[in-house]
Amino acid sequence: DMSHIVTIEAKILSRTAAVAACCKLNLAPPVDGTFQMYGSSCTGLGINLTGWQYPVVADLTTGKINYDNYGGRWGDQDHLDRFLQRYQVEAARETAENLGYTAEETLLSDGSISLEVHVLEYA
Repeated sequence: DMSHIVTIEAKILSRTAAVAACCKLNLAPPVDGTFQMYGSSCTGLGINLTGWQYPVVADLTTGKINYDNYGGRWGDQDHLDRFLQRYQVEAARETAENLGYTAEETLLSDGSISLEVHVLEYA
């Protein structure tokens, strides 16, 4: 088996949060399909990261993420980490807004993102 696809536990379940994360990071919108990788293929939501040879493919039913960057030679791991961080923020924002809350984001000096959720008080 010539494949070196990696499956990671971080979950991508929300299409809208994935689209929002791509938008914020100036990436092309993700698309559904079956994507050829090295020696095999994956079906799901394909996310094209900058400089990556193959897309990151998320199965929105299980949340599983498959990618093949050949240990960093075919794509910078930092780009995936940045996308996943952005996705988590967008997913949290989506959840908060669906509950009728507002979410305010702050970029911290260490590069992490703080998301403050404001619960609306009813008099």
